Amino acid sequence: MSPTERVERVVVQHFASPLLQALGFDESEIREEFETGCGQVDLAARKNGDPEDTFFRSPKNPYLLLEAKSRAVNLREGSYYRDAVCQIESYLLAKNCKSAKWGIITNANNIQLWRKHGKVVHPATANFSINPDNIETIVRDLRNKLENYERALTICVYNNKGGVGKTTTVINLAAALAAKGKRVLAVDFDSQGDLTRSFGLSPGEITLTQCLKDPKIDVHSIIQSRSYSIKNAKNKFPYIFDSTLDISFDIIPRDPELETLTDSQSLAYIQKGTRRLRDLIAPLRNEYDYILIDCPTQWLYFSQSGVFAADVILIPTRPDDPSSLNNAVRVITKFIPETARSRQDGGPIALPTFFNGVSSRSEYTIRLAHEEIRKLIDQEKSVDLLPYFWPHFKKGNENKSIFRIPDYAVISSAKFDRIPAVFNDRRVLEYYQSLAREYFIDE
Repeated sequence: MSPTERVERVVVQHFASPLLQALGFDESEIREEFETGCGQVDLAARKNGDPEDTFFRSPKNPYLLLEAKSRAVNLREGSYYRDAVCQIESYLLAKNCKSAKWGIITNANNIQLWRKHGKVVHPATANFSINPDNIETIVRDLRNKLENYERALTICVYNNKGGVGKTTTVINLAAALAAKGKRVLAVDFDSQGDLTRSFGLSPGEITLTQCLKDPKIDVHSIIQSRSYSIKNAKNKFPYIFDSTLDISFDIIPRDPELETLTDSQSLAYIQKGTRRLRDLIAPLRNEYDYILIDCPTQWLYFSQSGVFAADVILIPTRPDDPSSLNNAVRVITKFIPETARSRQDGGPIALPTFFNGVSSRSEYTIRLAHEEIRKLIDQEKSVDLLPYFWPHFKKGNENKSIFRIPDYAVISSAKFDRIPAVFNDRRVLEYYQSLAREYFIDE
């Protein structure tokens, strides 16, 4: 055993194991050196369902994974921290950890909790510095989160560039997730209201703006449902054997008064400002599997609120628009870090970008886009952009593939039908369900 490994063992035995016990797991519910399927994690834990079949004796279906590092390793920031994050993410997504919901990285100086929702691993807490005065508070915070796993993943679809298909993405991704049996809520937080019009909706007696201004109003009062009866469903959905399939999801529509929230005098009526939307949807996070937020391009109140409310940011780009790639970099390197500093809970984080509206004859454009991306990666010194543009790129395997949504006319024309395009065309459905599998659903 190397000196570094010996020091890590000290952290495991004298800090990490007692920590898991403080988080509510007894010794029979903890296993060291758990085989994840892509390496051994230092500790894994799961509550015992059967006293005769303990996790210690039968190590399978873990709930939490913990990766410990030497106290000499810098887990505050920098490359060692990024490596530890990649490590816990790979363990959580490994084949033997399908049941895992949480991951912890710690070196007894710092500690951070990570949450897994499907294929998404994102921060559940800030990266805490540990000292004798705050350790009890940190343990209480961690235990509260572990015992109150929230059902929903909140996704803001955003790029600081127009014309990249943000609203179209929200509409069809919501519909594709609903077709997979997921409970979905779409929030129209764009004062222009394109998403609301696409569904042919109008606000009810109580509006989103009223909810923002008055915290006493129940957010459930502004939710509307859209249901679709899909004919010949077995021809569009290979897993369906019935001729008709009923699909529904919920929407919070925009209202005309939302357009007035553009100046400091109007915004003064909204307590907590850009934090208000996050608080507003908080009661809904245990009622849905996915909450999708549509917001406008300009980095002002509405887009700042949407990003602040989200766990993750999904960033559409266009390969024929270098500005969309450059503005994606602004979102990743400037807007999201600003929001994370304000929230102070580790989130939100950016997901890898994808190409929206790709023509079948656009391989030359794709090549030019990759050249532009390489320039952006080389120019940016503060953030490693590789995972955000080329998520499958590794040493020895320079895979530059980027997920693509094709530019089918049916996607646009479906707006006039007031029905998501995925319900009109099987090809479109397959692409958006592929988008869901690429980023969100672990199948």
